[in-house]
Amino acid sequence: MLYTLGGFLTQFFGPARLLQSYTVLIVLALYTGFLIVRYGLPHFYKFMPHDRGREFTVNAEAAKGKPTGVGSFFITTFVILSFILVPLDWFKCSALILTWLMMLTGFLDDRSTTSWGEYKKAILDLLISAIASILLAVYLSKLDPDGKIYFWLPFLTHKIYVAPWLFVIISTIILWTSVNTTNCTDGVDGLSATLVLVALLTIGVILYFILGHTDIASYLLVPHIKDGASWAVMTFCLAGVLMGYLWHNAFPSKCLMGDAGSRALGFFIGLCVMMSGNPFLLFATSSIIFINGGMGLMKVFLKRFFHISILTNIRFPLHDHMRVNRNWSPTQVLIKFLIIQLLITLAVVGIIFKIR
Repeated sequence: MLYTLGGFLTQFFGPARLLQSYTVLIVLALYTGFLIVRYGLPHFYKFMPHDRGREFTVNAEAAKGKPTGVGSFFITTFVILSFILVPLDWFKCSALILTWLMMLTGFLDDRSTTSWGEYKKAILDLLISAIASILLAVYLSKLDPDGKIYFWLPFLTHKIYVAPWLFVIISTIILWTSVNTTNCTDGVDGLSATLVLVALLTIGVILYFILGHTDIASYLLVPHIKDGASWAVMTFCLAGVLMGYLWHNAFPSKCLMGDAGSRALGFFIGLCVMMSGNPFLLFATSSIIFINGGMGLMKVFLKRFFHISILTNIRFPLHDHMRVNRNWSPTQVLIKFLIIQLLITLAVVGIIFKIR
């Protein structure tokens, strides 16, 4: 909307052309999102459900009574700002709607007096992930001149053709996993938001400065994504609203994002990674999220369906193990997990883009 308006106003007022600068749009999205959530969120606490104490969570009583589900506010803010600031096409509109629907399913569970249950939430996550994957497969096939979908992978200089059905399967698995591991990581004040913020900034920089830049993409032997800059604007917009939330969620937190926030955040990260054409970027954005939450999901899955016990001496999510068995404080968990993720991110990005 603003991008189009800038093109119209330029003929009357020259500086209006700045509204068609992706750098300006990124700055507007980042700062506007932060300021709206930073100052607006506390006014919505009274409309939010309150935490009833999370099952199997260390120090659940500390969270009990706090406003939860506030992800509904910052995700809705993100969607509205994206419609205003981002040059959109049919798939970006679909992505925003699906992200909002993922938030809505989480929020309805947050406010429900009885939990929806693991299977119901898992099926809903799977359904939304599958729809997004099918739409993304159609979108990517239309972007390529030969109508095919390709992955570009580490250590290879040429693209790899991926059959649409295989792409949909891989994408659905990654989206579903990203949703649920991000949700599992939301258990220590500021932890999930901080790790997701690193993921968003990482993928935003990659989309804007590397994949969205013709010369740099050519130099690094990676495919150029024509609308990479548009995706970067959305990514930085989400980073901005998340910063606004983190202002209130830093230890000791005043509010909690709930499933409304964590599920939508995980979904959007996974979607951006699949949009990039390299699923291995998920290791750069979300390694600690996957280790922290994903190993617990695998442990429960193997135990429940195959009666196989693994990692019996480790409590999951891993942040609970560190707090109970290693006596780490919430701040220590946050800082140490953040340091490890930053080290992994730098190493993986270097390997993916330079060793080709």
